[in-house]
Amino acid sequence: MTLKILFSTKANFLHYIILLLLFFSAINSNAQCAGSDNSITVCNITDPNSRSINLFSLLGTYTTGGIWKDNFFSGGLNVSTGILNAQMINKSGVYTYTYTVDNGIGCKDSATITVIIGGYSGISSPNVSACSDDLKFNLFQGFNGNFLSPQSNGTWSDNDGTRALTDNFLNATKAGLGTHSFTYTIPAIGTCPTQSSTVNVTVFRAPDPGIGNVVLLCDSDYLTFNTNLNLNDILIGEDANGKWMEVSGTSELSSSFDSTIDVRHIYTTLGNGAYKFIYSVLPSNPICEIKTAAVTIIIEKQLDLTGARLVVNSDICENEVATATYNAVLNQGIQKMTNGSYFVTYTISEVVEPITIIANFDNGALIFSINRLYFPQIGSYTIRILDLARVGSLGACKSIIGSISDILNVFPLPKINNATLTIGPICKGNDATVKISGDTNLTEGNYSIVYNLLDSNIAVAQQAFFKVATGTGAFVIPANLIPVVGNITISITNITNLSTGCTNVANITKEFGVKPLPDFANLKLDIKDVCQNQSAVVSLSGLGILTNITINYNLTGVNNATNQTAIVPVNAGNTSFIIPAGSLKNPGNTSLIINDIIDNVGGCGSKIMNGTKSLMINTVPNTPLTKDEIFCKNDKKTVADLTPSGTKYQWFISATSTTTLNTGTLLVSGNYYVKEVNSATGCESGRTSAVVLVNEVTAPALNQEGDKFCGLDNPTLQSLTNNTVTNGNLVWFDAAINGKKLNSAQLLVDGTTYYGFEFSSSTNCYSDPLAVTVSLANCNVTPDFFIPDGFSPNGDAVNDTFRIPDIEFIYPDYSLEIYNRYGSLMFTANKNKAEWDGKNSDSNMNLDGIAPNGIYFYIINFNKGNRFPKQGRLYLNR
Repeated sequence: MTLKILFSTKANFLHYIILLLLFFSAINSNAQCAGSDNSITVCNITDPNSRSINLFSLLGTYTTGGIWKDNFFSGGLNVSTGILNAQMINKSGVYTYTYTVDNGIGCKDSATITVIIGGYSGISSPNVSACSDDLKFNLFQGFNGNFLSPQSNGTWSDNDGTRALTDNFLNATKAGLGTHSFTYTIPAIGTCPTQSSTVNVTVFRAPDPGIGNVVLLCDSDYLTFNTNLNLNDILIGEDANGKWMEVSGTSELSSSFDSTIDVRHIYTTLGNGAYKFIYSVLPSNPICEIKTAAVTIIIEKQLDLTGARLVVNSDICENEVATATYNAVLNQGIQKMTNGSYFVTYTISEVVEPITIIANFDNGALIFSINRLYFPQIGSYTIRILDLARVGSLGACKSIIGSISDILNVFPLPKINNATLTIGPICKGNDATVKISGDTNLTEGNYSIVYNLLDSNIAVAQQAFFKVATGTGAFVIPANLIPVVGNITISITNITNLSTGCTNVANITKEFGVKPLPDFANLKLDIKDVCQNQSAVVSLSGLGILTNITINYNLTGVNNATNQTAIVPVNAGNTSFIIPAGSLKNPGNTSLIINDIIDNVGGCGSKIMNGTKSLMINTVPNTPLTKDEIFCKNDKKTVADLTPSGTKYQWFISATSTTTLNTGTLLVSGNYYVKEVNSATGCESGRTSAVVLVNEVTAPALNQEGDKFCGLDNPTLQSLTNNTVTNGNLVWFDAAINGKKLNSAQLLVDGTTYYGFEFSSSTNCYSDPLAVTVSLANCNVTPDFFIPDGFSPNGDAVNDTFRIPDIEFIYPDYSLEIYNRYGSLMFTANKNKAEWDGKNSDSNMNLDGIAPNGIYFYIINFNKGNRFPKQGRLYLNR
């Protein structure tokens, strides 16, 4: 048989159970020594008889000694007596109770009594009150306690539609003041009808003390604390006429109606703390309680970690990451920290979010551990304190933290097994430098290693120290460990980072050799004296078969230089090098000391025993003082006119010219450079420049045929000026050099050379001369002219000579011949010798030099225009 039952409620489920029990009871109907199944309905729960229902009486015939079971745990059955108290069952419904017998003598049976409990909704109280601040007023409080309590499986309904009901709880605040009706209903079951009871609840107004508040203050701001604080101003929405009461003993309130306090006075007298004041309001109805609100003045102490120090212990090496433990110690600064618990917020540079923990300050030190998982790998981790707050603090103060941090390092183990060892050429008697580079993880710092030497030189467990910079380090094998020439193998077995203390094994080797030293017993050197700030050439010989060397030398004396080097080639045992001029600045005796010479091919060098030589550094003359010059071009100034002058000074046309200017070199405008030369030492000074300005005035120019005049016009120097192109400042002299200045009104003299100069008043200079030799024969007329008929050469300065006036202007090529009465030539005249003084100057006869008184005859040869000569006579009378 298949039994299908669908149920959606607890009642349906109970019916299913009952039917199931009846089904099994029917199956065992042949064994009823426990009695028969039965049922009973109890609708009137308030009936006193419902308190003592004897279930044995419902079994019929049964065997005693059995056991009762309350199948649904109704709580109403006394399983010992079989008496059911229906009033103890707080829910209506169907319940079953099973009586089981198993007496061991053949009776093994069960019987079930089914009891239907009807609903009971209780008796409501006539006066039910609630306070308006009751958010969960239990409506079951509205039942009369003198009667049986209602069952619990009913439902409440809101008769007034307050929407303030949730199950059996009334939100009196939401319902509002006044009387509200609510019905409690137990549903019908079986033959038992529905039961309902109505509870009327009157909501009374609750007193309102307002909303209290907490005033948070920091003691660092105490100067701003209110000295006249009205506590009523801190409350929100309170009823008037309440009373204030002190809780913390500040003595600030003079009575229960006083509401003013002096916060600054509280702090200065009592210090930091929480100071509480209670405001009480009495209810208008006894159903409501006295309500209070609190105002708390909390003055917190500002934490100041100025001077505090954080130490995080401790740095480790990378092989300790998995087992390391870390403790941080925060030591108080200038402010003493009260013992107790504190929130500590800190960051770790590799962790994104800040970390907050609780730790205790004890005698000025706060210790907390840090999880090693925050330091998982090699690196530097900065632990920084961000905030410190006492546990229980409300955050009135912002702690003064400053910069408090420490760095925790997880150091790498030094690793060099894949490194490159480099050892340069080693010469006997020298230390060997071993360079470590390449594939390492060595950070900058100091290290030590342990090494062994094998082969031609042996040493075991030697320790060396070195410093690493930019991934490279070097240590020294002392010369006393490698005294023998030959090949050597170095093996590094251990390395320690001295800064971190991290040590690691190593296994790296390198072979190198020790070479013999060169011989410089035959070395000779030579050096010449030089001038101050001049380089010196040092010649060396006796270098044997060497081909390229490095010379290490010092200078002592008036010039000092140490650890100087020169790298030079060697040819047939000879070479030379230069001591730079910058090393020979001071005049006087200087010694060259060659310390050692290194064979650049073999890499070895030797100390030099005979490598000292002296040289004299001669003084360089002082740079001459000169001055700029301004000359006139026609002055014909030369280099000899420059300052300074003399045989020890040399002038040049440029700062770099090597050609010395001759002292007679004419000057032109431009820069000239002079130096002083010491003829004894050959030392030269530096060069000084002089600016030379040669002012030139444009020479006048003569107009075409401007030198030709007619003497008959009585031309003057001004006439010559008028025939010249000039700037208006033309002057005439009778000589080109050191001539006499002539007046412009002066008459021109035929055949005379005049020198014209332009003059510049701004430069006070003359131009080059314009030389003009004038001719007064430029006359284009042939007029008659006066021929004197006699003269008296007696020395009285009157008519002392015979002369034809102005004939030279008209006939410049004329000639005049004078004869005596005997036909002898006495005198020949022309324009250059125009006057006869009465002497026989041109006679070719043996005549007395003085012409006697008498008549003389003349012939004039005009030599112009084919004019015939003219003859005449004159009388000489002394």
